[in-house]
Amino acid sequence: MLHHFRMIIALAVLGCVIGLAAPAAAQVDWDKGRITAVGIGTSPMKAMSSAQRRAMALRCGTIDARRKLLETVKGVQIDSVTRVEDYMVSSDRVESRINGMLSHSQILGAREMDDGSVEVTVGMNLHGTLAELLMPMEEPGSATNAPVNTAPAQSRQVEPEPLAGEQVASLAPVDPIPAQQPSGEVSGLVVDASGLGARPAMSPRLYDEDGNEVYGARFVSREYAIQQGMAGYAKDAQSALDNPRVGGNPHSIKALRVAGKARTDLVISNEDAAVLRTLAANEDFLEKCRVMIVLD
Repeated sequence: MLHHFRMIIALAVLGCVIGLAAPAAAQVDWDKGRITAVGIGTSPMKAMSSAQRRAMALRCGTIDARRKLLETVKGVQIDSVTRVEDYMVSSDRVESRINGMLSHSQILGAREMDDGSVEVTVGMNLHGTLAELLMPMEEPGSATNAPVNTAPAQSRQVEPEPLAGEQVASLAPVDPIPAQQPSGEVSGLVVDASGLGARPAMSPRLYDEDGNEVYGARFVSREYAIQQGMAGYAKDAQSALDNPRVGGNPHSIKALRVAGKARTDLVISNEDAAVLRTLAANEDFLEKCRVMIVLD
């Protein structure tokens, strides 16, 4: 009987693999730092009991959901030029680790449908183990390169995008621009990128108008970046200002335009950049990733 049950389960898994016509239902919640996916499972053959039928449908639904979760994870943008899939293709170790995480992804819910199928929701965090595997290994004050060209696309010739992992921004000193300083101790940073068509990423960057990097992986504590992400995202300015991540007195700036192939990096004015550098020299809100970005 046990052997017969195992054979039924094996056939159920095979049925899940060849019967995946249901539309994908997966999403990345950048606000909460979580990826979720929904799968539908049905029993591929007549079961010996209703409990066995439901168990096989649940198994199929879980396999379907995790397949969709994998496809969504592959498309997550790490930085302006690199997606998770790029790392998986270039590294067997990364691919193996991610597949292992997916096979143990949490089942968040399961409900039986009227037709006997089972809808399964699975999820995994963007932060923690996944971020530790994928976040750039950059240290504060690491080697510098020439500033990146952040001019609007319509006013310059198209130039080749930097390769994945290439250091493209400069940490060289920039002449300060007089600007009004925020009052009181600053607890975080809110960057309003609404209306620009910016997109979220695990490792976004801020540049000044001259292409010098103001915020990125080399400006943060890797521990904080892994545990909570380099930046949080919100859909409106008030939600960003009220988010506990940036504390009670965040400094707010408006992005001028997007940069990078994937539109995940932002350009701020030289004046705002000068103020931010001064604040960051005396306080640790950037190091602790206390940054919120407002998207459309």
